[in-house]
Amino acid sequence: MNKTDLIDHIARQADISKAAAGRALDSMVGAIKSTLKKGGSVTLVGFGTFVVSKRAARTGRNPRTGAAIKIKSAKIPKFRPGKGLKDAIN
Repeated sequence: MNKTDLIDHIARQADISKAAAGRALDSMVGAIKSTLKKGGSVTLVGFGTFVVSKRAARTGRNPRTGAAIKIKSAKIPKFRPGKGLKDAIN
């Protein structure tokens, strides 16, 4: 399922226009991004939690040359599925 399919599904289920469903989806994604950027987390009960995690600096290898390279530390988004989502899948 891609973004267009998801917008179509939301529009059908909520009985709203595709344009309104697209704005709602974009608004939700934007809210999640801005909260994560500030270092917060977003919890959707029954679905899961979006959090920011730190990845430590490490040494890697250039696959072409085999030379060691330093990889900087970074913040990465993570998703932890909730019990409701896990139960729905299993």
